[in-house]
Amino acid sequence: MVFLLVLLRLYHVIVKSCYEAAKKLHSHSFNFIDLSSKQLHQPSTFPSILNCDLKGRDSQTLVCDIHDVLLRNHSFFPYFMLVAFEGGSILRAFLLLCSCPMLCFLSYEHKLKVMIFITFCGLKIKDMEMIARVVLPKFYMENLNLKAYEVLASVGCRVFFTCVPRVMVEGFLKEYLNGDDVVATELHTVGCYFTGLISKHGLVDKDNALMDYFGYRRPDLGIGSSCVNDHHFISHCKEAYVVSNEICPSSIMPKEKYPKPLIFHDGRLAFFPTPSSTLYMFMWLPFSIPLSIYRLFLGTIVYYKWGLALVAYSGITINIKGYSITNPKKISITNKGVLYVCTHRTLLDPVFLSMSLRKPLTTVTYSLSKVSEIMSPIKTMSLTRDREQDRETMQRLLSEGDLVVCPEGTTCREPYLLRFSSLFAELADEIVPVAMNVNVSMFYGTTASGLKCLDSFLFLMNPWPSYNIEVLEKVPKELTCAGGKSPFEVANYIQRELGDALGFECTNITRRDKYMMLAGNEGVVQKKK
Repeated sequence: MVFLLVLLRLYHVIVKSCYEAAKKLHSHSFNFIDLSSKQLHQPSTFPSILNCDLKGRDSQTLVCDIHDVLLRNHSFFPYFMLVAFEGGSILRAFLLLCSCPMLCFLSYEHKLKVMIFITFCGLKIKDMEMIARVVLPKFYMENLNLKAYEVLASVGCRVFFTCVPRVMVEGFLKEYLNGDDVVATELHTVGCYFTGLISKHGLVDKDNALMDYFGYRRPDLGIGSSCVNDHHFISHCKEAYVVSNEICPSSIMPKEKYPKPLIFHDGRLAFFPTPSSTLYMFMWLPFSIPLSIYRLFLGTIVYYKWGLALVAYSGITINIKGYSITNPKKISITNKGVLYVCTHRTLLDPVFLSMSLRKPLTTVTYSLSKVSEIMSPIKTMSLTRDREQDRETMQRLLSEGDLVVCPEGTTCREPYLLRFSSLFAELADEIVPVAMNVNVSMFYGTTASGLKCLDSFLFLMNPWPSYNIEVLEKVPKELTCAGGKSPFEVANYIQRELGDALGFECTNITRRDKYMMLAGNEGVVQKKK
């Protein structure tokens, strides 16, 4: 065991050194390159958007671009990278990254055409539609310019003109920003695939497009950037303002001011894939794959006796607190097992709870892949969604020992709790709520539309993932079904307690709602007959 610890420590030092080197490269490398920014910036004769009066604009029409205006990040490369990685493949993403040196020497129009070709050539239309619906909105929202959005929200009609492909921006502009119309570049398709070429109309010329759209009428308000072309564009408006190129704290959009709550999103990348960040990811991959395999090995082979210490040595941070951690034997006063009710962040929630409590636990779950079931270091049982059959299964498991349940039924990445199923409240009087949260920097370990068998593997590929576990006090008997409360009252009470502990917002959204939004199905795996 000492020899194993020495080897682990040596590998940890090597990985940390490479990680720090990649971070330095990430900080100093491509940051000076704006791969898709427009050329010929000049001092503007138009007033700053900070001087725009927001009152009395309900009946006015606003025109603007999403690029360089609504988004604080002035490069559109990261959004093409998201489409290439999430909708295409890691090879397509790598090819797009390799094109960066060439892009630096091209004009804005040619940069855009090259990125469009690499990103979209051979891409399925349905895959792009999925990315536009469940991946891109998160990154658009996080990069919204607060000042530009406040002006946008003050008007009654919003028309967007952009050179960016329509399929990348239209859904977000209409669904989240209530856009009335979008004039954007159209892409050529053959059957159900993109060819990577632009339609015969070419890239949108915003000046001509605005004149064609409004004719002799002049829009009431226009917002542009410091680019010369944008100056011509907004000069056709009755009133015009420019957005500064400088990113300042006052332009950052806080989550509480989002146009609509961002509860669900999909995709594997947990970071904004700028050229330098993407390069850092590809540099990390040769180390992350064996590291993830090693972490899985720790969990499946030696997790119970030495797991917590070895996992910590491998770079995973586990923060544990709660009244039962120091003396878990005090929890149960009967021979029946304790029911641990957890918030659900990844498939590994019960595993890390078992490690933290240093005792074997059993868990139940829905739609678990065979790979995850085989690799699980703790006893795992699948539920059927037949209420009576699931009740019998959970009662039997509780009679055999402690049981972990995640009553949300599915994971949620954002600070929200989904509606709790009340079934667990009918089964036990000794209920211990457990507030769990995770932090990742590179890959999400959950998915609704991807391969679920890779969830745990990708979570463990993160350089320094962390698990925060807080075991709350046991639910008082008078607040359980044995004390006269209904199962729904118990479930709602525990949801509020866990929400308060984590600082999360409680919702009535269900597992079905999540899968209908992200994957277009109810999230039920059909059993083979």
